Amino acid sequence: MNKKWLLSLLTAAIMLVLAACGGGDKAEDNESASGGSSEEDKTIVVGASNIPHAVILEQAKPILEEKGYDLQIETFQDYILPNTALEEGDLDANYFQHIPYLEAQKKEHGYDFVNAGGIHIEPIGVYSQKYKSLDELPDGATILMSSSVADHGRILTMLEKEGLITLKEGVVKEEATIEDIAENKKNFKFDYQYEAALLPQIYNSGEGDAVLINSNYAIDAGLNPLEDSIAVEDKESPYVNVIAVRSGDENKDKIKALVDVLHSQEIQDFILKEWGGAVVPVTE
Repeated sequence: MNKKWLLSLLTAAIMLVLAACGGGDKAEDNESASGGSSEEDKTIVVGASNIPHAVILEQAKPILEEKGYDLQIETFQDYILPNTALEEGDLDANYFQHIPYLEAQKKEHGYDFVNAGGIHIEPIGVYSQKYKSLDELPDGATILMSSSVADHGRILTMLEKEGLITLKEGVVKEEATIEDIAENKKNFKFDYQYEAALLPQIYNSGEGDAVLINSNYAIDAGLNPLEDSIAVEDKESPYVNVIAVRSGDENKDKIKALVDVLHSQEIQDFILKEWGGAVVPVTE
C-alpha cells in the first residue's frame, strides 16, 4: 500500500514538473508571438564604409546605448558586399551609398530595399598632382574616374557646371553616361576602369591628369576634399548618403531610433566639426 502511494506521489510530481516546463515554453512562445522585447530586437547591425560612415556610427553608438540599443558596426571596403549582406539578412541596415546608387542597385539586382533616411552628403572632388585648377587642364587631358556607372552622372554634371563639357538635351543628369556628352570642349579622355576605393592610390602615384575621388575614400586616404582638391562638388548635391534597409524594416523601432539619433543635433555638430564641411549633414 505504501509503495503504491509513493509511486502515485512520484508520478504526480513528474507530471507537475512537465506541465511547468510546458507552460514556460508556451509563455515564451506567446511572448515571441505577441512581439515581446528580445535581446535581438535591441541589437542593430549596420554595414558601413570606414570613413565617414563608420566614424559617424561610432559617435552615435553611446547615444543609442542610452536608449537601450546595442549598435554593432560591420565595415566594408567596397560598394557591393554591403548590399549583398543586407539582402541575405546578415545586416539590419547599411550606411554607405547615395540615393542614385541605391536605386541603380535595386534595378540591377532586384533588391527590395528602401531608404530609411538621408544622413549626409560627401561632395565629390577633382584632384591633380600636375595642375592647380580645372582651367589649367590641357587639351586631351586624361580624367580618371570610378568604374561605378551610378557615379558617372554625378561627375559629368559637375564637369558640366564647371563649363568643361555639355550633356545632351533631355538627359537625366543623375543617369548620364560618357556617351551622353554632346560637347567635350577640351577633348578630355575619360578612363573609368578603376574601383572607387583605388582612386586615392592612383592619384598618389601620379597617374592621369586629374582624378575624381569620392570624399569617403579621399578622407580615408588622408586627403582633405576642401583643401587638396582643385574643384569640389556643390554642397547642394542630391547625392545624399542614406540608411538602407529591407522593405518594411523602416517601420521597426530600432531603425527609427537609429535614424533619429543620426539626425540629432549632436551628430550633425560632430559631422561639421570633424570634417570641416567636407562632409555635410542633412535632416529630413
